[in-house]
Amino acid sequence: MSNTSTGQPSVNASQVNLPAVSSGADQGVNSVNRKSKVVRVAVEEDQEAVNLAADWADISQGLRKDLGHQAHSQWIKPIQPGTYCGETGTLDLYLPTEFSANWVTDRFADRLSLAWKIARPDVRHVRILVHPGRRQLPELRLGNGGRPSSAPANDSAIGSSDPLAAALAGEAFASLGQGPAGIDASQTFTSFVTGTSNVLACNAAQRMSAPETPQFSPLYLKAATGQGKTHLLHAIGHAYLASHPHARIFYCSAERFMVEFVQALRQNQMIEFKSRLRGFDLLLVDDIQFIIGKASAQEELLYTIDALLQEGKRLVFAADRAPQALDGVEPRLLSRLSMGLVADILPADIELRRSILESRLTRFASVQVPADVIEFLARTINRNVRELVGGLNKLIAYAQLTGQAVSLQLAEEQLTDILSANRRRITIDEIQRTVCQFYRIDRTEMSSKRRARAVVRPRQVAMYLAKVLTPRSYPEIGRKFGGRDHSTVIHAVRLIEELRTRDADMDGDVRSLLRQLES
Repeated sequence: MSNTSTGQPSVNASQVNLPAVSSGADQGVNSVNRKSKVVRVAVEEDQEAVNLAADWADISQGLRKDLGHQAHSQWIKPIQPGTYCGETGTLDLYLPTEFSANWVTDRFADRLSLAWKIARPDVRHVRILVHPGRRQLPELRLGNGGRPSSAPANDSAIGSSDPLAAALAGEAFASLGQGPAGIDASQTFTSFVTGTSNVLACNAAQRMSAPETPQFSPLYLKAATGQGKTHLLHAIGHAYLASHPHARIFYCSAERFMVEFVQALRQNQMIEFKSRLRGFDLLLVDDIQFIIGKASAQEELLYTIDALLQEGKRLVFAADRAPQALDGVEPRLLSRLSMGLVADILPADIELRRSILESRLTRFASVQVPADVIEFLARTINRNVRELVGGLNKLIAYAQLTGQAVSLQLAEEQLTDILSANRRRITIDEIQRTVCQFYRIDRTEMSSKRRARAVVRPRQVAMYLAKVLTPRSYPEIGRKFGGRDHSTVIHAVRLIEELRTRDADMDGDVRSLLRQLES
């Protein structure tokens, strides 16, 4: 029946605004296209990052040859390639701190820009910036009565649910003299293990923190990286606060001092900066070797030292070299740094390394570490204490996480990188010279044909040590001992191994020679 017969108006289908049947499918296609575009952009960005990293590796290697290892390691190596804008040709390079970014900009910006333009002709501008993820320094202010005070950059970080953020905020807040939280709670005199190499520095540090006025000031701690100078700085802060509960302490790195000085200079707050700095009772400055370049900052530090010494305040500095070896530091400041006591911390000997490991083991009472593992770590990880403790921590952590027992084999497998970095290259010539001095025979006896027992036994010991301490093969060792056959070397090695198990004197001789050669 038609609509006309029912009296209803006729409707033309073309006049009805019905939704297109294919609209849902079109939306799905559009969604897929958008996702594909996002994925394509992400892949392109990842590829661009890979290309930038590859180009930077080539540029960095070239700069290392031009600038030398020290300058490259200190300023160029920390640079990270950031974002690159193809439209403007602008490349961002990131550094971890404002001080390092300013330093690199002043001295290496042109060189970096030229190197990038050669590597990538599409790069037109290079910007050197602070990494956006770096931790912000707290804002510094003067509190009531001109007393030093500070406010965290993010007040909510303290007491927040994130313990790491709270710890970092607390560290930044307290490092400006606001209490003991700025000092590492684990680095005290009690936890500092002493030996012949560091006893002078430790005793001097204890004198500096004692209630009595020290006989010398400033104290200058000199030690290579990882030998304990920063530990002693924290220990001084702890002990001084124990005897002077209301003392105001300023603990910072030299780089931090430079950053705050430059900020005060730019913001016309030098009067406040000087008043705050000279209001502390104990000044602890780490890595003083980085006080370089800025003559005005060095001059301010010089005046601060003079002002604090006149008021009987205490100063402690730490560096990896002697005051006279500091580069780019003016003579007047050098004389102030060396006018008190310069205390060396020498590399830890094997006895001290053993003591440090045994002391650390008290924190892992539930883990059994065999004596041969301790001896192995103490003997092989000899560059610095930080690597030694780090190796032990890594070994114990791996054993706990995997459920394996700590053993010599596990140590050799898991500490490959640390062990290879600490392995000193010992030559066969050095072994022969040391053995001849030990047994008091002439060096020529190592290659002579004499068969007297007084000559043969030292020669066999030297062959044994050559096999143990060098990567040389038996034939190569034989050639170093007067062109002897490799079978002679094999016999010597096996004989000394056997004698060490049943002859205490022989074992003692070999141990003594090993200590001399590995020290």
